[in-house]
Amino acid sequence: MLIDSHSHLHDKEFFSAKEAKEALIRAREKGVLKIVCIGTSHADSLAAQEFAKSYNDVYWTYGIHPENAGCVDDLMTLASDARPVAIGEVGLDYHYDGYDRGAQIRLFEQMLQLARERDLPLSFHVREAFDDFFPVIQNFPGVRGVVHSFSDNKKNLKRILNETNFYVGVNGMATYSTLPTPPLDRILLETDAPFLTPAPFRGEKNESGFIREIALWLSEKLEVDFGLVEKETTKNACELFKF
Repeated sequence: MLIDSHSHLHDKEFFSAKEAKEALIRAREKGVLKIVCIGTSHADSLAAQEFAKSYNDVYWTYGIHPENAGCVDDLMTLASDARPVAIGEVGLDYHYDGYDRGAQIRLFEQMLQLARERDLPLSFHVREAFDDFFPVIQNFPGVRGVVHSFSDNKKNLKRILNETNFYVGVNGMATYSTLPTPPLDRILLETDAPFLTPAPFRGEKNESGFIREIALWLSEKLEVDFGLVEKETTKNACELFKF
């Protein structure tokens, strides 16, 4: 069994209901039997929740992406009976000019507190912002999570591995870049569908079934059996999300 730990299959901007259903069928045919749909705003998180209700072994998260920080006056309340598997994707993104870094940090702290209150892991989005990310999370000892779509340098990867217990998300971007590769016992596989389609399917819309291509690439990169990649990454995801 393979697990797609980060997908936006529920997002109707990218997948019609028919396309999403067909993508799920193809994923299952390729052995991808669990998929986590990631929320990026209050409304999008609730859409992920509704989508997950329609299919077995599809899960959802509640999160407000840092790019939405300037649009959030007060953190919307997650209903007490809602049961996401994680809080995310949340974090810091300094890639574009004009983002309010202070607002992002305040929102991030709120989401970290929510994860603590619910005893949930987090899916972290961190882009060009690790200098602020590490000091923030140090104020929330004991939180657990995954650094989604890691795209930074060896120094920051080493800090994640040595200073936190976080997993690291490896997706299709790794198949066509020179990003540093985490050790297998800290990896979660993800697609970030519809984005970051792996080689050799670049140019096509990404979908959860392409997790298999990422796992095959990782097997070659680490020079280990595919079955070991499948076993370890599935174990990691199950431990984090408590499937």
